[in-house]
Amino acid sequence: MITALKFLHIATISIWAAGLVCLPFLFAQRKDVEMPEAVDRLHGMVRFFYVVILSPSAFVAVGSGTGLIFLRSTFEPWFALKLMFVGIMVMIHILAGLLILKLFDETTRYSKLRFFVVTGGTLAVVSMILAIVSGKPDIDVSRLTPDWMAPGQLSEIAGNLLGWDFR
Repeated sequence: MITALKFLHIATISIWAAGLVCLPFLFAQRKDVEMPEAVDRLHGMVRFFYVVILSPSAFVAVGSGTGLIFLRSTFEPWFALKLMFVGIMVMIHILAGLLILKLFDETTRYSKLRFFVVTGGTLAVVSMILAIVSGKPDIDVSRLTPDWMAPGQLSEIAGNLLGWDFR
């Protein structure tokens, strides 16, 4: 069961990551299309790609990953770091969806700078996820925030922030 779920997770996250890398290339095609019929065709293709392929694969990737968390009991500091980058990937996905709605207006263009920033950023995020999962670095959380991990510190921090006295 775990092997099948892991295969499903890897397959769908691969489709999702590859799709997020491909989207800026599709967005860049907008500048070369002038005829209204061609713009509508490109818009339909990009929306189909996003709605039918990319979003379901993202949903299944996150869902299968969540299932693996509980089946494998992966509660390590490196995993929290990986989840942070997955969250960034989700933000890239959402911003791409919002851009699809705006990009195909008559006056909107997709600049080369934006193309390079989004493509490079997406590749960097996906590469970081691969590096973290492959390397599983040993992160000593107690060295990062030694005072926050001591017993009773939450009440002291919350009390200072909210002005309450918990003693």
